[in-house]
Amino acid sequence: MLTAMSIPPTTDQVEQAVIHVQGLEKSFKQLKVLRGVDIDVARGSIFALLGSNGAGKTTVVKILSTLLKADGGTARVNGFDVATQAAEVRESISLTGQFAAVDEILTGRENLVLVARLRHLKDPGAIADDLLRRFSLTEAGTRRVATYSGGMRRRLDIAMSLIGNPPVIFLDEPTTGLDPEARIEVWQAVKDLAEAGTTVLLTTQYLDEAEHLADRIAILHEGRIIVNGTLDELKQLLPPATIEYVEKQPSLEDVFLTLVGARTQKEQR
Repeated sequence: MLTAMSIPPTTDQVEQAVIHVQGLEKSFKQLKVLRGVDIDVARGSIFALLGSNGAGKTTVVKILSTLLKADGGTARVNGFDVATQAAEVRESISLTGQFAAVDEILTGRENLVLVARLRHLKDPGAIADDLLRRFSLTEAGTRRVATYSGGMRRRLDIAMSLIGNPPVIFLDEPTTGLDPEARIEVWQAVKDLAEAGTTVLLTTQYLDEAEHLADRIAILHEGRIIVNGTLDELKQLLPPATIEYVEKQPSLEDVFLTLVGARTQKEQR
């Protein structure tokens, strides 16, 4: 039987972590949702928190974004404690939920200008135009959002979350309900964020999404991180590839199902 394990980050990775979580716990009445979660996210990287529905992914994000209080453990974002320095944490982050929070009556540009004005930023029009360009929405900027495709709406939503240049962005299942083409559009937008220096914590239940995007992946199962590492490190947890006519390397889906299945079987005994 395969024993689940974590590949710990190096000392340098911990010291450079822009998100540091240790022993995070959260319960709702008798239901223990988080049972001691530890993660470290390096600055400018994409970190995927992978898990099934109900695993606790959104709860982690809500605690890190100060929307929920943890029952135990510690968490720091951009150097600030989420429990005692909530205002500073909020100034450092942006949160994009599972559904695009855009105004369909307004144009794409008007949505961006509105948010920039609400944040009392100078020259909101220039900010809007720059974000439209960065997210390949310039031509659609004068159209009402009601005419946008799902991928365009999600890209606009992410663009709106970047107003004010937050160093950290949380994307909670950003491609839920999108078609394959729209998902690819969002994936490219996320990659562009990291290349520009933004730290991204991505929650997802899509294995291929984590495989394509993440520098480091943690699998959250029943409130615990059962494995944490790079894609190559996770693949090494499985037995060597079976060679017949071609070599079949394990996919992230193989890793996920094997680890979660092994843990479930063990807990049921």
